[in-house]
Amino acid sequence: MQRIGLYGGSFNPIHFGHLIPALAAAELLSLDKLIFVPSANPPHKPAAAHLVAPEHRLEMVRRAIEGNPQFDVSDIELKRAGPSYTIDTIAELRRQYGLDVLLHWLIGADSLADLGLWHRAGELVDACRIVTMARPGWPVEKAIDRLRDKLTEDQVARLAGGVIATPLIEISATNIRHRIAAGKSVRYFLPGVVLHYIEQHALYRRVEGG
Repeated sequence: MQRIGLYGGSFNPIHFGHLIPALAAAELLSLDKLIFVPSANPPHKPAAAHLVAPEHRLEMVRRAIEGNPQFDVSDIELKRAGPSYTIDTIAELRRQYGLDVLLHWLIGADSLADLGLWHRAGELVDACRIVTMARPGWPVEKAIDRLRDKLTEDQVARLAGGVIATPLIEISATNIRHRIAAGKSVRYFLPGVVLHYIEQHALYRRVEGG
């Protein structure tokens, strides 16, 4: 059975805090392919003025993963009109890859804590295997406890069993954006090809909220 990982996020911009855990997850889960899925405006998060255009985020991901045959990127959510829900993405990819494929949706522990707020969360847990990658400062046990009144015991147990230990890379896209706006170097935060693209298109030059 083919094993495909799906890694959703705004990737605004993509950085080593995304890429290193993703590589570790692909190895730990023996994935045949890991597909990055840049999001539009996530329905469960407030609209973000600092979110650069979809074509920029898609291209930065493409450049970041170029040369790794195990990694791929999909614009499935960026092309969808209206709210972009993960359950719809899973359904569409299921139609694309077939019923015999084992789909893994990769999230961070911070996203796990909010999973109960996601659209049709229970159906999502049943539609794919949700894998939680450990992140600094987000105790998984507390995140799991927040889901007990929103999901069944079996669903919560499966989520708890889907936690994997990936490298804890304390890099955030928010910090990167602030450093760029302040004129500080982000040289070792993300791939050089991504930094070159950011500089080429003068992205993130304004302070968020400004």
